Amino acid sequence: MPIIEINNLSKSYRVYQKREGLLASIRGLFHREYRDVHAVRDVSLSVDKGEFVAFLGPNGAGKTTTLKLLSGVIYPTGGSASVMGYTPWVRENAYRRKFALVMGQKNQLWWDLPAQESFRLHQQIYRIDQRDFQSTLDELTELLDVSELLSRPVRELSLGERMKMELIAALLHSPEVLFLDEPTIGLDVVAQHNIQQFLRYYQEQRGITILLTSHYMKDIAALCKRVVVITDGTIKFDGSLAGVIDSFSGTKLVRLQLADRQSADGLEQFAEVESVELPKVTLRCEKSAVTKTLATVLQKYEVEDVSVEDPPLEEVIADLYATGAATEQATQEVSR
Repeated sequence: MPIIEINNLSKSYRVYQKREGLLASIRGLFHREYRDVHAVRDVSLSVDKGEFVAFLGPNGAGKTTTLKLLSGVIYPTGGSASVMGYTPWVRENAYRRKFALVMGQKNQLWWDLPAQESFRLHQQIYRIDQRDFQSTLDELTELLDVSELLSRPVRELSLGERMKMELIAALLHSPEVLFLDEPTIGLDVVAQHNIQQFLRYYQEQRGITILLTSHYMKDIAALCKRVVVITDGTIKFDGSLAGVIDSFSGTKLVRLQLADRQSADGLEQFAEVESVELPKVTLRCEKSAVTKTLATVLQKYEVEDVSVEDPPLEEVIADLYATGAATEQATQEVSR
């Protein structure tokens, strides 16, 4: 039985349309104009226990709104959702003790106090036994290598160090479900890697269910086997990471290493030349034409090495976002 079950979940907002100019502002005092913003539209999704699922989409696609709905922070306009058998927006205390939400752009720690003081507060809020609390805290601080930072005020910590503390605060009560909204936003490469390593290890050891949103494709590639893509509030793809590339990329990259003093002139006859940094050349061609293109190139050029690769995941996802946006715009124009 799925640990997260979503059926036709929707969330709309009624937004006031303020017109420009003094006269329009005065008129707006007596006759207000509104428009409906559909943040989430009829989303249906099932997540099994222990899955690590990536929830992708462009800004404004409805990712964070969906996580807020599943966390009970906001109420839906329509549809239903069940997480571990609970309806999130009923906000039962039993449910609150079983999940955690970490938002990369929001802080749950007291800014001017050491993180350990916030952790003590969490202990009281979640009524964690002292022995369990200390054992869990010791384990998490060791895994994240922040033991020496617990007594420093949060405002003195780097962004990466603060995110580690946020994760500790979220995991102190050993939740069964973890919602992560952009946990590595703004972090440098080293900090991103450390967070990825921790999340992978912790999820494998504890078997918790994690729903992750991120704009960093390295997060997704390193952590998630399943990808859900949402654009304009609706799900456009739900499947494996490899399936995204297979379904939405029609090209392959052919990387050649030419022999010494070999020119790349003429290669544009056989495929699109992506880059030339002699002796290395990258061609882009249709999947169906890879074999023919390679056979022709190898006949006409002296090649020392060759490889065929999928396009970067970032590129494929960006194309998928653009396709979803174009489809939505066309639908709106037809409806008018």
